[in-house]
Amino acid sequence: MRACLDVRTAGDPDDEAIIYTSLSPRELSDQLTETGTPVGRDAIATWLDNAGIRRRQIRKDLAGGEHPDRDAQFNRIAELIDTYESEGNPWFSMDTKAKEHLGRMYRKGRSRCNIPFQSFDHDYPSWADGVVIPHGIYDRKANLGHINLGLSHDTSLFACDSFKWFWNRIGKQRYPCATSILLTCDGGGSNSSSKYIFKHDLQQLSDSIGLEIRIAHYPPYCSKYNPIERRFFAHIARACSGMLFDTIDRVVQLMRNAHTTTGLRTTVNVIRREYQNKRNATDEIKENLLTIFDSYLPKWNYITKPVFGH
Repeated sequence: MRACLDVRTAGDPDDEAIIYTSLSPRELSDQLTETGTPVGRDAIATWLDNAGIRRRQIRKDLAGGEHPDRDAQFNRIAELIDTYESEGNPWFSMDTKAKEHLGRMYRKGRSRCNIPFQSFDHDYPSWADGVVIPHGIYDRKANLGHINLGLSHDTSLFACDSFKWFWNRIGKQRYPCATSILLTCDGGGSNSSSKYIFKHDLQQLSDSIGLEIRIAHYPPYCSKYNPIERRFFAHIARACSGMLFDTIDRVVQLMRNAHTTTGLRTTVNVIRREYQNKRNATDEIKENLLTIFDSYLPKWNYITKPVFGH
């Protein structure tokens, strides 16, 4: 039987050998029969399952690169989280999930139903009724997640508006004595560590809520370590798997259903504001920027304070 399987030993000597086959149990049964050892396909399927040789997806485990300051920044983020928790100040993990199209567009996954949902046979964007952009904020200490659904563009202003909505209606009720907020996020997209426009919009956010905001970016190639990815977005994806996003109301309903037996709860809101895409910081914005950069790894660690605090 083993002779019918391909065996590959990974290049890293610490990796285990990977035993795999591209043949179905029926094809394996036919090959064994031809060699004079007939074995039924059901018996082969059972043997494969018992040996742990199952259908598996490719896992995105290998880092595409590694920044020399990677470990130092991870240590810095851990220190900041410990400090904020010990002082009673909140910290949140935030990020944007991939944009989805609204309408009868095909989505991966399976759902339990008596007959399949029907979608268009092609995924032409012009056939969609719009887009939905989920921006998430996850409170790991309370195990609570919030999604703001945007209907326009994923911009830095949308990200800041999303947190503003969350803080004014949910966050400050949980943390009424907060004097500072820590946000951990990756270094690209709407909260890019290299974009002045994000820091400008962050200043407006800080002024609006009247609180200091500290940002700690994860290093390049490390966004999957941001807690929101595995502790919140994974459950949002599960709750929506195989379901049509035919209306915004259905998307809201599905995402609100995301929960776990360990207590995760989810709130959802829709932000209908139109956002201008491809905004860039002007020279005036850069000159008037009040961001306070840390002396240690300043490209990833900085603070914005409300103007009245200066």
